[in-house]
Amino acid sequence: MQALELLAPARNKEIGIAAIDCGADAVYIAGPDFGARKAAGNSFEDIAELCTYAHRFGVRIFVTFNTLWRDGEEEEAHAQLLRAQEAGADAFIIREPRIAAWDDITIPIHASTQCAIRDVARARFYESLGCERIILERELSLAQIREICSAVSCEVECFVHGALCVGYSGECRLSEYIDGRSADRGECIQACRSLYDLVDGDGHVLVRGKALLSLKDFNLKARLEELADAGVCSFKIEGRLKNASYVKNVVRDYSLALDALVAKYPERYRRASWGEVTGGFTPDTAKTFNRGYTELFLDGKRGKWSSMDAPKSMGEAVGTVQRIRRTPGQGMQFGIKPLQRGLELHNGDGFAIATADGVTGFRGDVCEGLQVRCKDVPDLREGMTLYRNVSAAFEKILDTQTCRREIPVRLSVRVHGKYVLDVHALTQDGREVLSPFHTDVETAENRERAEAMLREQLGKRSGVYRFAVDELLVETAGGKLPLLSAATLNGIRRLVAEDLDGIRWQPNVRCRSREAGAWAPDRVSDYPAIPLEGVQGVKAYQSASLMRSKYCIRYELGLCPKYQGAKPPQELFLLNNGRRLALRFDCAACEMTVNAI
Repeated sequence: MQALELLAPARNKEIGIAAIDCGADAVYIAGPDFGARKAAGNSFEDIAELCTYAHRFGVRIFVTFNTLWRDGEEEEAHAQLLRAQEAGADAFIIREPRIAAWDDITIPIHASTQCAIRDVARARFYESLGCERIILERELSLAQIREICSAVSCEVECFVHGALCVGYSGECRLSEYIDGRSADRGECIQACRSLYDLVDGDGHVLVRGKALLSLKDFNLKARLEELADAGVCSFKIEGRLKNASYVKNVVRDYSLALDALVAKYPERYRRASWGEVTGGFTPDTAKTFNRGYTELFLDGKRGKWSSMDAPKSMGEAVGTVQRIRRTPGQGMQFGIKPLQRGLELHNGDGFAIATADGVTGFRGDVCEGLQVRCKDVPDLREGMTLYRNVSAAFEKILDTQTCRREIPVRLSVRVHGKYVLDVHALTQDGREVLSPFHTDVETAENRERAEAMLREQLGKRSGVYRFAVDELLVETAGGKLPLLSAATLNGIRRLVAEDLDGIRWQPNVRCRSREAGAWAPDRVSDYPAIPLEGVQGVKAYQSASLMRSKYCIRYELGLCPKYQGAKPPQELFLLNNGRRLALRFDCAACEMTVNAI
């Protein structure tokens, strides 16, 4: 039976716990350094606390070490890997293959998407290094994913939701070229979200002030069954810089989708962790940060992938702006003609409009009916489409209607002798305890009432456990029950929970592929070296390819000679703040590159 894993991002310990409560089977998080999101570092103490909480549900914690190292950093990286391992980490997401050669790194290693795995050869290479999992590029088709899954015996992980890099992962130098901050060091400035002019070789401006390299966000919720059938075992959500409400909303949405898939094929699939999520909220990813959604190249076909008009979150279109009234020094008021009936606005809602400069966002300070009062927004005009990118009411729901994750426990109670209670507990994940309790109390005069009390008190919650009395067997003379108080029964239940807590899940074990002798650390030297000495003037990148992408600006603008029969200019350039970048097009591979000139 295939275990399906929902892998959630965590900027910090608190968000990691929230993701677990909402149904995540695994969480990825960074330590203090060497993670591909420099602004999302965490202490080893916090990682240890997160691991302790996660392991109660069989949830695994993956610590990211997916940057490239500069000279002299190897010793510190090694020390941090060992500390994360001691804290309880269950795997490392790596970029540097040298990690595979260290014998004291005994937990599994996963090859990061930064390793640019998009074909069988590269997948097999990382498997040969001892990686128990490979994380694929996002720009692959379902057929390519299936081919890779069939060619390797290690686990395969795919991104299914979140922001998309326009270039192939791990092969983008645009940030470093422009600003000296390297994506390989977790310092990407997201130059792909900047505004550019598109000009031809004669200097004619074809497009002005658009985020021509910005893509919509990934959303493959409707394709989970196909991905699982192809061989994918882990479904990854992007977002280690996202806030708690984003993570909770998306995790809950995808967890419910995976639950539905397991329910559809109960003999084929199961979830990778245990516990059941109750309460909480109804997820809605349309109300969470997004630039519009795309399935990218999953069907092996090109589509409109760009978010060039809205490189930031636009949210849901709610209506058109009408009757604007501006009062100097007092802000403005306007009405909304809703796109559908039943639109409700709330104080603090966030709105956005598309302008010549991209996206302008603002808050509705006072929202009454379909009227909004706020600070003056000079770009707002009557007739504009208004989007809501922050729903204050939905954010409040996410904050207050929290999910509860619990482990179902079946209890069997045998009463015998002079009122000895043998309480047998069996958890959903197979942990089992038999706890005897000796009582010295009077006999209950009303057996039915005593049995109801026993079932009610023993069947309550304790910690992360949700108990249910499955069977009550009475072997005493006359079938009598002891007269036990609610406090005594509650104490028995808490002691049983403590006994179950004492049986700890131990996922932090030695990597199986290394135990089997399949790994080949001598192949580390085969890894292609990538210079990390920083930008030393434009000459360091003269005529270099800064980015290679499946995305194509010519196709997006209807200028593709291959599929659209167009005759585009021979030369195309991106301009931003006086800097020129040359675009090159490999139509045979159907790829575009951005080049320094």
